[in-house]
Amino acid sequence: MFDQTIRSVMRRRGLVKAAPDATVRKVARQMATRNAGAVLVIDRDRLVGIFTERDAVFRVIAPGLDSDATRLRDVMTRDPTTIGPEIPFGTALALMHEKGFRHLPVLDRGKVVGLVSARSAMDPELEDFRAEANRRERFRAGATEPRKAPAATRARPSRRRAS
Repeated sequence: MFDQTIRSVMRRRGLVKAAPDATVRKVARQMATRNAGAVLVIDRDRLVGIFTERDAVFRVIAPGLDSDATRLRDVMTRDPTTIGPEIPFGTALALMHEKGFRHLPVLDRGKVVGLVSARSAMDPELEDFRAEANRRERFRAGATEPRKAPAATRARPSRRRAS
């Protein structure tokens, strides 16, 4: 997984983007609705900052700022570190660890094309678990899917004691 390119593991869809003059409250609601840990702050098609859930806690809530009056431009991380889509994912993880952040915008020729996070390194078995949970939820909601073939059964050794 660590040798895969960032393009293969990054989040492309559902990115939360906002203008620098958006209020923290408005953006926090978007983050909550879309289950996002970070917002890319874009001005005139250019990435100018990133606002994360940690920024909300440390830069807005803890100091007691009014989220209805506070603008992203005042509490975002300006000019965030970025990475290209063809770089190995392991390099992104090392960079995030070294610099102490969990979200890394992905730029290709100066344009935002995605976001990679430390969460992207989640154990593949947990990813499979999440995919199965989503499949079951869709099934409960009435979506139909093809049936899976039954798993092969294994013969179990006898546990009888010799008398």
